[in-house]
Amino acid sequence: MIIGLSSDLLAASEPVETVGPNACAECHKQEAEAWKGTHHFSTFKDMPRNAEAKKIAAKMGVKRVKTESLCLNCHFTVQQKSNKAEPIAGISCESCHSGGRDWIKVHSSYSGKTATTETKSEEAERWKLSVSKGMIRPSSIYLLARNCYGCHVVPQENLVNKGGHKAGSTFELVSWSQGEVRHNTWYNKGKENTAANAARKRMLYLVGLGVELETGLRAVGNSTARQRYAFEMARRVDTARKKLSAAAKAAPDVPEIAKLVEFAYSASLSLNNTGALKGAADGVSKLLVSISQKYDGSTMAGLDSLMPAPEKFKGTARKPVAQ
Repeated sequence: MIIGLSSDLLAASEPVETVGPNACAECHKQEAEAWKGTHHFSTFKDMPRNAEAKKIAAKMGVKRVKTESLCLNCHFTVQQKSNKAEPIAGISCESCHSGGRDWIKVHSSYSGKTATTETKSEEAERWKLSVSKGMIRPSSIYLLARNCYGCHVVPQENLVNKGGHKAGSTFELVSWSQGEVRHNTWYNKGKENTAANAARKRMLYLVGLGVELETGLRAVGNSTARQRYAFEMARRVDTARKKLSAAAKAAPDVPEIAKLVEFAYSASLSLNNTGALKGAADGVSKLLVSISQKYDGSTMAGLDSLMPAPEKFKGTARKPVAQ
């Protein structure tokens, strides 16, 4: 799913663009095995049987969890089959990297050569073309974060107020990306599931906080009722504000963080303030794109004390098995 920078709502990839995890696993065997040990994988079987999910579905008038788009957008990978959209897996490759129909062959083609004969310039052009066709690469931290927060911060007001769904998980990009979902094995040919280095973790932390803020601002702006959803989203914004303020002090050589804080406080967290909140969110979005392009995290050591330690990571990353 690729999200426009000023998009108000975050939506899943179109089913017609989905090729499915098996297509990815043809080459990414170790990554697929790592995925199979995660909650992202198990939701395909577990969620329709979950008692809480059934209660929420009943309140929302959903008869079958696996057939209603309200649930499919975040909990499943959906593919178009015989003029019908069908869930084929839990949260999988394309949930994060976008529907692969247009880019899967391009990204794996080695420009018509092999890994050893493709030139650096050809490789660069191949990745550029893949991205232009919709692929979200690991280096695109902002777009990846938008996908994560698009579901981990629930984008449906009615689902929370009427259905009783949680208003999102206690999501944080470093602790969740470095835990059970970590599958960084490609460039070492499956020898290790390498953790992100310090610089990348700083970028994950900062961009993650920014996207939490952006998503929360949009959610408050879209809220129509003075009920639980609006309150929870305002709380998330307030938490992000405080954490970003601490980050601005910890990394004063990155003035864009202070600017993020300015946008964070530029609009009142109240109903009927959609325009101002959307404007603030758009400002945050543009700044995050700029930060992602300008910095690599190497000059942000001050953020280290603010980030979660390994014992706070969500689950345990899989160790590759020798092939």
